[in-house]
Amino acid sequence: MTESERASQPLEPVLRAIVVGASSGIGAAMVKKLAGQGYRVAALARRESLLKELCNEINAQPENGRIFYRVHDVADFEEIPGLFQDVTRELGGLDLIVYAAGIQPPVMLDEYNFAKDKAMIEVNLLGAIAWLNETAVRFQREGKGQIVAISSVAGDRGRIGSPVYNTSKAGLNTYLEALRNRLTRHGVTVTTIKPGFVDTVLLENAPKTFWVISPEQAAASIYQAIQKHKQTVYVPARWRWVMLIIRHIPSFVFRRMNF
Repeated sequence: MTESERASQPLEPVLRAIVVGASSGIGAAMVKKLAGQGYRVAALARRESLLKELCNEINAQPENGRIFYRVHDVADFEEIPGLFQDVTRELGGLDLIVYAAGIQPPVMLDEYNFAKDKAMIEVNLLGAIAWLNETAVRFQREGKGQIVAISSVAGDRGRIGSPVYNTSKAGLNTYLEALRNRLTRHGVTVTTIKPGFVDTVLLENAPKTFWVISPEQAAASIYQAIQKHKQTVYVPARWRWVMLIIRHIPSFVFRRMNF
């Protein structure tokens, strides 16, 4: 949105968003996309140097919405309620939250490492629940708002390569569906995003990739889903048909497949 467009809509309210997991990948791309559309954005992540760089880049462009950052580890669950209140107060309200935090450490086929598994559940699932529960309370009370969380096509079946990563995303999908069923009747939209392969650090542990898209392409598709108040969106859209086939492969066949 340009300055002239903003000037022609002086009474248009400023939209406010939180992006959790904002320092790189899809999260950083979403911060840029939302700021470019005039949102005021709070960017949260662990890596302060990347957050500073992101904020400086965006705030240097006067046509963007303003952003600020907070350093935060999503596994610090006790911090979340107070931080949520502080951030929404500084934003002046909240219209949208995007939960984009996620990790996928390398896991060998004969490896059963509880420390890695615990970290994935904490970041990919429990962190999302902690943040989105806080958001749900606020949005249900206000009767409006949008919740978006980045899941994965990996959550649609239990693959041999990373059992707990798949589990964390499957759990996230079910949580988001239940949240959607609760909140839709209160005027709140809950959107589950299921990307395929996106060019982020998570690809370092993928043995095979195809249809790889950039974080910016993913963010553009996600923003379209936000505008249209979609419920479940595969990114890019053709993954919907691939996963429809994969979900219907019989279990006795699927367990013999090498992915």
